[in-house]
Amino acid sequence: MVDVAIWDGLLRRHVDTNGRVDYAAWQGQDVRQLDAWLAAQRPFEPYPGQGPEAMALWINLYNALVIRQVLGRFPLASIRPTIAGIPNWLAFLRFFSRPAIVLQGHPLSLDRIEHGILRPRFGDPRLHFALVCAAVGCPLLRPEAYRPERLETQLQEDATRFLHNPSKLRFDLASGVLHCSPIFQWYRRDFLSEAPSIAAWVGRQCPDLELPASVRLAWLPYDWALNGSCSRRSSLGR
Repeated sequence: MVDVAIWDGLLRRHVDTNGRVDYAAWQGQDVRQLDAWLAAQRPFEPYPGQGPEAMALWINLYNALVIRQVLGRFPLASIRPTIAGIPNWLAFLRFFSRPAIVLQGHPLSLDRIEHGILRPRFGDPRLHFALVCAAVGCPLLRPEAYRPERLETQLQEDATRFLHNPSKLRFDLASGVLHCSPIFQWYRRDFLSEAPSIAAWVGRQCPDLELPASVRLAWLPYDWALNGSCSRRSSLGR
């Protein structure tokens, strides 16, 4: 079984119950501790291909690499930087597409972990409430590691917390409009693999919403501000 004690300890030390990360406090000695934990990972050894141990490993690795990338550029206001008020899309795309680490000879980017491994291998839409890209619009980062023996409970807790957050999802009864995070739009295919519509998937997860048969969807704005705090201008992409 993969040892997540170090990663778990770092999360408990630097992430609060609201999913906010104290990046400033994480810098220094704790960066080296994170680097040592990342270097010790063995994601390409023969773990159960679609079992909870492998799934927990990849989720933890994704979130840890996001944290490491932010720490390497901190302080910054957002992972989507701007130049003279214009989004710097190249730097933003590189955050996800360039290799974040090389493990056992395999260069790993965030995109490869999410789109090349986690989504096709496990096919669980609740992944989108566990993977955190360091933006306020993302799901809240858990102040603990994912563990195989608790993974099902953790994923369901993540989904419930996300779906009951009015900044991520809310239903307007008067207009019959279900206001959703863009995550449901970006990953529509994943949710439709389990239900005939986004509203149907949400209704199964949140029967308390009592969604009617006919529901219109609207997309909420996505908040790209960093899920922490900083006082100086972003350095992402420099």
